[in-house]
Amino acid sequence: MSQVLDAPSPQEAPRPVPTPDDPAALAARYGLSVSGARPSLPAYVRQLWQRRHFISSFSTAKLTAQYSQAKLGQVWQVLTPLLNAAVYYLIFGKLMGTSRGVPDYIPFLVTGVFVWTFTQSSVMAGTKAISGSLGLVRALHFPRASLPISYCLQQLQQLLFSMCALVVILLATGVPPAVSWLLAVPALTLQFTFNTGLALIMARLGSKTPDLAQLMPFLLRTWMYASGVMWSLTHLTAGRDVPAVVTTLLQINPAAVYIDLMRFALIDSFTAGQLPPHIWALAAGWALLAGVGGFIYFWKAEETYGRG
Repeated sequence: MSQVLDAPSPQEAPRPVPTPDDPAALAARYGLSVSGARPSLPAYVRQLWQRRHFISSFSTAKLTAQYSQAKLGQVWQVLTPLLNAAVYYLIFGKLMGTSRGVPDYIPFLVTGVFVWTFTQSSVMAGTKAISGSLGLVRALHFPRASLPISYCLQQLQQLLFSMCALVVILLATGVPPAVSWLLAVPALTLQFTFNTGLALIMARLGSKTPDLAQLMPFLLRTWMYASGVMWSLTHLTAGRDVPAVVTTLLQINPAAVYIDLMRFALIDSFTAGQLPPHIWALAAGWALLAGVGGFIYFWKAEETYGRG
């Protein structure tokens, strides 16, 4: 009897069940955002600028730790490119005779090796910047472009150490100091911008295809041979039936452009007649194309790094 009395009346309407607010509306109400979402391009640039001290400190720490286990320590920063130059001098300069007809061949070769090593190391470091730092990428929230940029900054610092040895070699081989040496500053600035953009491109590609790091040494070696590191491209094409398109491609090759600019700045026997036309415009164009294009290309995949 009591159960019948307690039962709800059939005429009584059911109470409405409260429904939760829309998730998007809740997020907007409390100022929440999607974790790891890609910020706008201006906001991304501001985030990088706010972390400029981290980028600088990280690159310096990586440079210091690079040879921390070696007894000679940081001396290897200079010895490594010098030993490479010595090997190239023996094989190409002496055995293959590429030094013939090239004044100041030792400064010519060492400058080419140092400048090329800057680009080569930046590209290799950029390729592994994300795939080799997954623990850091997954643990902390920061603009991922900080990693390839810091690696390129590390390579720039290493090049500056090597440039001290290059100055000694220039003076020892009779190349006098000149006002043109100041041109090395804008040349290196443009090359650093180009290298950073290329490293950003390779960082995105390498994050999805780790095997790319195994392929890059072969591609870079081919690029080195086409960049006039060990020989003069002008002498290589002179007096030979080389198609005009090949000559043009060799002249506008960005690695060759930056190498030639540094040789022109530092070696007085390397004259303007050995430079391709409009070389400063070429250098600035490559830096702008790679720097801006590479940055945007990397930023577009910002939310995908460290996932999957």
